[in-house]
Amino acid sequence: MQFLYPSFLFALAALAIPIIIHLFYFRRFKKVYFTNVRFLREVKEETSARQKLRNLLVLLMRCLAVAFLVFAFAQPFIPQDVEVKQGENAVSVFIDNSFSMSALSEDAPLVEKAKQRAREIINAYAVEDRFQVLTNDFEGRHQRMVSKEEAIGLVDEIKVSPAVRSLSQILTRQSQALGSGKGTNKISYVISDFQKNTADLENFKDTLLDVNLVPLQAVQEKNVSIDSAWFEAPVQMLSQPNPLIVKIKNWSNEDAENVRLTVKYNGESKPVGELSIPANASVIDTVIVSIQSTGWHEAELAVTDYPVQFDDRYFFTYNVAEVINVLVINEQAPDAFLDAAFKGVSFFKVTNQLSRNLDYSKFPGYQLIICNGLENISTGLASELKKYVDNGGNVLLFPALNANTASYNSFLRSIPANELQNFEQQERSVSDINTQEFVFKDVFENKSANLKLPVTKGNYRLNNIASRGEERLLTYRDGNTFIGKFKSGQGIFYLCAAPLAEDYSNLARSGEIFIPMLYKMAISSARNRPIAYTIGQDEVIEADNVVRGGESVYKLKGKDEEFIPQQRIVASKVFLGVQNQILDAGFYNLFLTPDTTLSKFAFNYDRRESDLAYLSTGDLEAKAGPNVSVLTGAAAANFEEVVSDRSRGVILWKWCVIIALLALAAEVALLRFWKV
Repeated sequence: MQFLYPSFLFALAALAIPIIIHLFYFRRFKKVYFTNVRFLREVKEETSARQKLRNLLVLLMRCLAVAFLVFAFAQPFIPQDVEVKQGENAVSVFIDNSFSMSALSEDAPLVEKAKQRAREIINAYAVEDRFQVLTNDFEGRHQRMVSKEEAIGLVDEIKVSPAVRSLSQILTRQSQALGSGKGTNKISYVISDFQKNTADLENFKDTLLDVNLVPLQAVQEKNVSIDSAWFEAPVQMLSQPNPLIVKIKNWSNEDAENVRLTVKYNGESKPVGELSIPANASVIDTVIVSIQSTGWHEAELAVTDYPVQFDDRYFFTYNVAEVINVLVINEQAPDAFLDAAFKGVSFFKVTNQLSRNLDYSKFPGYQLIICNGLENISTGLASELKKYVDNGGNVLLFPALNANTASYNSFLRSIPANELQNFEQQERSVSDINTQEFVFKDVFENKSANLKLPVTKGNYRLNNIASRGEERLLTYRDGNTFIGKFKSGQGIFYLCAAPLAEDYSNLARSGEIFIPMLYKMAISSARNRPIAYTIGQDEVIEADNVVRGGESVYKLKGKDEEFIPQQRIVASKVFLGVQNQILDAGFYNLFLTPDTTLSKFAFNYDRRESDLAYLSTGDLEAKAGPNVSVLTGAAAANFEEVVSDRSRGVILWKWCVIIALLALAAEVALLRFWKV
């Protein structure tokens, strides 16, 4: 047994008071009346013995009353497995309100059980203690310390949310809030189901914070979710089949049979088929999306699954451009073969400009820039092309016969790409096509057919520096590169070793190679625009080719809400910050004026909550450090007592008061009913 305030034990000196009273009060002489002298000795002896016994018992009761009253003020307790600390407590209680907490326990949803546990924890502490109530939402009002009554009110307001936080993030936020408080003792409670994919306790290194984990156990559920989806091609084309790749995952330990997959777009829902997914595995399926109109489109994938349904729908958007803009930069007159190649496709719009009359500000509006036969690449043009590629553009370079290799190589080093060496007037034939790369992938139905491959009568030999990451598209018989591909920033740079002029290359006449190559280069991209975003993870989104006018403010509007995101304009792009402003999965439109939609975005719930695998109490204890405790008594009928006993030990002062009162009552009874 220990005492919370041992200094009060000095008051035991008050025991001298009943002893003094006993010594002086009960020794007063009393008159005894008798009628017969022979009975005097017998009466005197009998009365003296009984009176002495009664007085000793009264003294004992008075000493017990004083002693236990002093003990009550000293607040004795029996310590448990943690050290009991004196002073005011600062307590942070985290209630997991993620989607997984909507699962059922034996009698109620886990989130309701977590709220009840939080109330019991708060009630176990004193009125003067301060509290923080925290959820996955990390709301501003949950970052301050409040009174006991306010904390109970905040707990009552908690609802299930799509937000997901790792355990280390939660403990760090609790540590920051408790550090700003004035409490002497800083204590953390985390009430959660402790999913394996978020319970990264090993990443929290603070050993000064007392952490208490309160695990709640749900009834094990099966779950199938749409994990992700993406288009096979970076650009979706009109009146053509656009393959959409869909990944579906089975999170349970049992096989999932007859899972129906449907896709909805253009106002119609179309069944894709039924899938069988092995236990704890994923399957990938392909959905063909037929596009009949240009502009922005909304679409939705769905699977049949019960009872966990928040991850059964996957929203995505895509944009079909009316035209693909191509800029051809020429040294002199436009190239007739380039013009003819693009005229065959109606949605390509080609602009020819001379190298000395360029408007660099319009570069971001083109999907492909072709540099054809430039004798010199000026530092200004090199800088703008580099910036254009880094921001996601595509550049195709055909060198001139009499090119200034110094200016070319200065530009190529900035990409970086392999550099031009000497020009060799020697006939060479292309022998190999890289049909695994996007530009030539799925172009030829019969890859083994005898294609008419390009032949050149002169070309630049390119050096080969491995660190520059060249990917060869067309290769000469001698192993040298004819056309190579280089990724730079978010864009792609293509380099041809020979001039496009007909005197030195017949590439432009090889229609089965040249036309699909230009077409695929124009729609290629090193950075695919996401067709969907994840709530809570993608806090900054980007809209392309949006130009801000005047003092207008961009807005995002969903099904039931509209808000102004943080915004930053960089060149022709706008970066939008949506921190904690999007809570519901669905579609959100970007606009300056309500009647004009500039862009569409799709947001989905975080799939981390789809994994219903939890850490057991044993797993948590194995991960726990010296300052982390797992409250296995969470199933106790009165959890408040469990917390109270851990924080303050087994409290005994109430029993001391009761014993003191009983001693006083016994004293009164002795004096009243024991007559001598």
